[in-house]
Amino acid sequence: MSRRVVVTGLGAVTSLSCNVEDLWARTLRGESGIHQLTAFDTSDFKVHFGGEISDWSTDGYLPAKEAKRVDRFAQFAIVAAEDAVRDAGLDLSKEDPFRCGVILGSGIGGLHEIEAQHSRLLERGPDKVSAFTIPKLMVNAASGQVSIRYGLRGPNAAVVTACASATNAMGDALKTIVYDDADVMITGGTEAAMTPMGLSGFSNMKALSTRNESPAEASRPFDAERDGFVMSEGAGIVIFEELEHARARGARIYAEVLGYGLSADGGHITQPNEEGSGAAKAMANALRDAKVNPDEVDYINAHGTSTPLGDAAETRAIKTVYGDHAAKLSISSTKSQLGHLLGASGGVELIYCALALRDGVVPPTINYHTPDPKCDLDYTPNQPRERQLGTVMSNSFGFGGHNASMVLRSFRDAAA
Repeated sequence: MSRRVVVTGLGAVTSLSCNVEDLWARTLRGESGIHQLTAFDTSDFKVHFGGEISDWSTDGYLPAKEAKRVDRFAQFAIVAAEDAVRDAGLDLSKEDPFRCGVILGSGIGGLHEIEAQHSRLLERGPDKVSAFTIPKLMVNAASGQVSIRYGLRGPNAAVVTACASATNAMGDALKTIVYDDADVMITGGTEAAMTPMGLSGFSNMKALSTRNESPAEASRPFDAERDGFVMSEGAGIVIFEELEHARARGARIYAEVLGYGLSADGGHITQPNEEGSGAAKAMANALRDAKVNPDEVDYINAHGTSTPLGDAAETRAIKTVYGDHAAKLSISSTKSQLGHLLGASGGVELIYCALALRDGVVPPTINYHTPDPKCDLDYTPNQPRERQLGTVMSNSFGFGGHNASMVLRSFRDAAA
């Protein structure tokens, strides 16, 4: 009998809400988490807005002294992980620590610490660079900190594949359970690149929307007037658990994880393949791994970043994989409300997929007003839609040509 994997816990940190149920409610109301930035002066920048978590606090999760030793991106992961563990009803102190692990993704890691310590180096000299610099900035700090927090000694890794990082991390976590290397995995992604360097870097490569006059309307995936993505920060952490382990402890199950696929464009470091061939291969691989036919899928949470090239390429990829069924799919991009959380985006979007399955509701793509002939599928414009959902897909595509897709199904409590 193959080992089945289910989702039993959810935790999110986003600019719209840091509570999963409140995030879901606000999303279905069509609210936006995009606003003017307050963390630093943006008057000299081309872009003045984003999905900044302006009221961030680790109170109740980390003592102040400990929080100072952890970069913002790892703080996000710790908080979201604790919420996910609590949501799953897990008491990790009672679990075999060698059968529980952590795999998290981040596209950039501790950029706050990099910038802060670089300034200290230039202004005060090498002796003033903090001894905590490396443990704070390294991308694996998030997965390391979470495993240390719970004393977990099973599989532990960090995945860095740009905006596909969280989905690749979750794919790796899925396989550790399927291959019987773990029973419980804390997985997903985290990102905190909303810094002067991060914002200016993405802006100067002309990747970002410049709708400074209307931040909440700037992210408009698949709309003909889209002009780039909106940069955001946060974390999306989920608990993957082997089915029999979850059953034995009476866990609530959100969904079953059926399969995962990945691929590479092998073309350009930032631009997607215009025909979406790499994205199509990842989706097809995920369906094959899940043993699911294309016509069984009801909903896709699209990568949908609101870039002119990316959204058109994803639309072509969906048509390639799904054929005539593409017109029957419900599709949406929740980045229209949260912006793009970079390496964390796949974790948050898998949470949306699990909740969509639970409630039979497709979240909307807000700010969709002008149809684009190159994007001619059903993107669930502006309003959520009730629909009986059995099987759903989540897509994540990143700079470097990284593509990853994951398939979830409404949980069926039957023998495999």
